[in-house]
Amino acid sequence: MSNEKQLATIDFGSAIWALKQGKKVARSGWNGKGMWLILTPGRVVNNIEPNSFYEKCGFEAPVTITSHIDMNAADGSMVVGWLASQTDMLAEDWFVLE
Repeated sequence: MSNEKQLATIDFGSAIWALKQGKKVARSGWNGKGMWLILTPGRVVNNIEPNSFYEKCGFEAPVTITSHIDMNAADGSMVVGWLASQTDMLAEDWFVLE
């Protein structure tokens, strides 16, 4: 995150709007930890790979994966399907990363 520019702080609704515009967002409390969010667009999986999770669970193509918010965690891993806490939703220390 050190190479990215932090803009003015915003509320959660504005952070969601920024995600929908393809921007990365974070909270000031996360600053320095490399944590940020992105909106991953939905997609359709037309080919189920052999031995994949989808095949093992009995899915048949096509499989629709809906849009979801993912987090780049402090350890560098991607947390798929991040959920906001009430504290996150009420916070006004969100910012867009440019």
